[in-house]
Amino acid sequence: MERLTAPTPLRGSNGISFGPDGRLYVAEYLPGRISAVDVSTGRTEVVAGPDSPLQSPDDLVFDADGTMYVTDVAPGLVWRREPGGGFTVAADGLKNPNGIAALGHRIFVNEMTFSGRLLEITDGTKVLAEGLMMGNAMQFGPDGYLYYPHMFPGEVYRISPDGGTPELVAEAAQTVAVRFGRDGVLYVLSIDEAGTIVRIDGDERTEIVTGIAGLDNAAFDAGGRMFVSSFASGGITEILPGGTLREVVPRGLAGPYGVTAGADGTVTVADHYRIAGMYQPFAHALAADGDLLHFTSQYGQAATFDRATGASRTRAENLDQPQGIAVRPDGTLLIAEAGTGRVLAIAPDDTRTVVAEGLGRPVDVALDDGGRCHVTDADRGAVYRLDDGKPLALAEDLHTPQGLTFSGGRLFVVEAGRRRLVEVGPPSRVVAADLPVAVPRPVQPALFAEGLPGVPRQFAALATAPDGALLLGASGDGSVIRITPP
Repeated sequence: MERLTAPTPLRGSNGISFGPDGRLYVAEYLPGRISAVDVSTGRTEVVAGPDSPLQSPDDLVFDADGTMYVTDVAPGLVWRREPGGGFTVAADGLKNPNGIAALGHRIFVNEMTFSGRLLEITDGTKVLAEGLMMGNAMQFGPDGYLYYPHMFPGEVYRISPDGGTPELVAEAAQTVAVRFGRDGVLYVLSIDEAGTIVRIDGDERTEIVTGIAGLDNAAFDAGGRMFVSSFASGGITEILPGGTLREVVPRGLAGPYGVTAGADGTVTVADHYRIAGMYQPFAHALAADGDLLHFTSQYGQAATFDRATGASRTRAENLDQPQGIAVRPDGTLLIAEAGTGRVLAIAPDDTRTVVAEGLGRPVDVALDDGGRCHVTDADRGAVYRLDDGKPLALAEDLHTPQGLTFSGGRLFVVEAGRRRLVEVGPPSRVVAADLPVAVPRPVQPALFAEGLPGVPRQFAALATAPDGALLLGASGDGSVIRITPP
């Protein structure tokens, strides 16, 4: 086995806040965990992982006593984590809770929806403002007012912690976070690909272009040093005076969720937010066909991107959790529609037909040399060959089979629940074990409030390179691994 990319310590870094111990705490939305970073050494420690109740933590803050509060987007919760490590629910029934701020022992949170609310949750739920356009990271300013963003069209408002009429104080495109330096200067982060930060000091505005796509949040240490996170590529970066950068925790892949190889051996990854350098939110599985890249999206779409021309077109919409994708020689796409238990075919003219139905949760598809379709069923623990639409079991009693591919006429599957690669027989045999793939965890449905994409299911992708080597999307550590089967 050979790693083509290095593991990613932070699998997308979202909300960040310095804790009482001086470490920088990071909410990682995609893997559902919280890590703590020593910003001097870059050492990272997971402090709330798979054994915690968190599903999709997005932002966090500490109150005056050092108690941590965390927004958990998909289930609509705010968690309270005591210094000893125990979790209790601080608020529930929220729609996509995201930004969170503390004023002493008072806790405030906003909703990332197209008509969200700004709430105080200290003692029950009190609404301060409504009509937020995608709320996100917010903070109290030196004047005692709470500053918060409307991500679209890109505005910063402030409001008294006791309520009142919100006041517009600044405008900045695609505002994702509002932060104050130790000197009281306002910093506004944008989610653009250039990684723009606008520094607002009275009437003076200065732009800092970091080059970090998908900025999510910022935090200042006791000495006034500024650190930023990226939801798209993870990592923690210090913004030095003059706008130069110091990498504290390296950036990398957030997934990967899909992997494919072209005829020239070039490996391309669908990384939830990006494909081939193209910003493509919520991309999942991927299949190459010459200059064309076919992919599925958590928005319920299948689409095709032409690398030669830069053009893209939607092939299907309103699919129910489309995941694995393969392409026939004639250009027909085969898609595992996990939410309906079907395998679909989409012809070059975008005509849609059902290849098979009645499956449990199909998650990947692969074609043999004769053009027959094979599919993994994660719920039923099986690999099927589809003969005239009817599933014939080739392997059973697998624990969450996911990625599927052929190499040299041999069929391989990633058994994610046992973290191993299996060659499908008869007889089946284990080819590699203890792989860095994510063991499946319970998550909320793929879509949540107001049509926004929810938490993606971890997916261990598998593809074949032109020389027959296998390419594994190592969903457990964020790397791509090349495996030469025996």
